[in-house]
Amino acid sequence: MITEEPSQQQVTPLPEEPVYPAPLLGHEVQPSPGPQSIVWWLPWLEVGKALMVWVISVMFLLFIPVIIALPYLIYKIVASGAPSPEALAADKTLIFLSVLGIVPAHLLTLLATWAFVSNWGRRPFWKNLEFEWPKNVGPMVAGLLSLLVAIALLAIAWVVTSYWGGSKTQLDLLIESSMPARFLTAFVAVATAPLVEELVYRGVLYSAIEKAGGVVVAVLIVSLLFAGVHVFQYINNVAVITVITLLSFTLTITRAYTGKLLPCFVIHLVFNGIQSLILVLAPFVDKGTG
Repeated sequence: MITEEPSQQQVTPLPEEPVYPAPLLGHEVQPSPGPQSIVWWLPWLEVGKALMVWVISVMFLLFIPVIIALPYLIYKIVASGAPSPEALAADKTLIFLSVLGIVPAHLLTLLATWAFVSNWGRRPFWKNLEFEWPKNVGPMVAGLLSLLVAIALLAIAWVVTSYWGGSKTQLDLLIESSMPARFLTAFVAVATAPLVEELVYRGVLYSAIEKAGGVVVAVLIVSLLFAGVHVFQYINNVAVITVITLLSFTLTITRAYTGKLLPCFVIHLVFNGIQSLILVLAPFVDKGTG
């Protein structure tokens, strides 16, 4: 009689535990870094890059107008000697060239923003900036609400500046220097400033800071940066500074609430556009009533 031997059960060997070297005396064994401890700083790296875009935009506004006006200034020095600071402040051509220099400064800022956001065309520019209407609200409704917000801001601005008053600002003196400077300022305020400023502040800066530090931190930092850059234009008029600060917080809160950039641009455009229209028509109205 042939008997079968019982089949031996296969036993899976246990994995060997890794052997760690003994710690040196007086030293603690540090755990190996996990994925979270490696990448926590990446959003702040993006904030640093976004701040560089902002710094570049400010540098363009500071230096490009000077470069544009420099040939004329050299000509004046060669022709009639070094002018006094008072003569420079009253030189209509120099003032006009300084305003004209804002246009290439804005265009270069737009190029720098495009290069940063799109990685030189490798990523979609407008989509990454969320330059669109909120998806839960139709374009007509969102556009109308943006228009109403802009008009409400203008009404508040009129009340504050009318009853609070204040001295003439540097921008007022610039506008009143000549008709070409007045018209060019109105053009810049509509054609380039709303788009470029919204792309930099509520687009690049807000997106980076919100991802790293949260909504509240992003609203505070972006709003104060935007208002702070405009302060030097209105340094001797607290009422106008108050209006600019209110505009800045309104635009940034709109960005935070809607999650999109297009409503901010429309509010900014309408706010500047109506003011520019008043700016252009004011001399003719004054002549008609005079």
